[in-house]
Amino acid sequence: MEGPLEIVERLARAVNDHDLEALVGSFAEDYENETPAHPVRGFRGREQVRRNWEQMFAFVTGLRAEVGRAALDGDTAWSEWELTGTRRDGSPHHVRGVVIFGVRDGLIRWARFYLEPVDLGAGTVDDAVREQVVR
Repeated sequence: MEGPLEIVERLARAVNDHDLEALVGSFAEDYENETPAHPVRGFRGREQVRRNWEQMFAFVTGLRAEVGRAALDGDTAWSEWELTGTRRDGSPHHVRGVVIFGVRDGLIRWARFYLEPVDLGAGTVDDAVREQVVR
């Protein structure tokens, strides 16, 4: 049986092949997704995974996933992701971050997503800190 890191690799291949069935088949029926920075985006269930990726494949052409570093802690895989492509309006789709996957019996049971759009705008770290603390 595949271990957690192999499942992460299989998931990235499914994204790159735009293989919705292989992608959805990597998740348990009762999969639980948590997005700590955006709590209302959390969800439960494989069918929501399907709906999310149907939209991604439909609206982002040339969608590619790259897994950078990955580490294993028991049945938990920590992984750095970069997703790129082109939106229908011609603008770039570029997301980076970390996803932590809980794997058991060859399926992804839960995940914590820390993915965010890449911001290539102007500004420094000082500007970003001020934006967070001064209102």
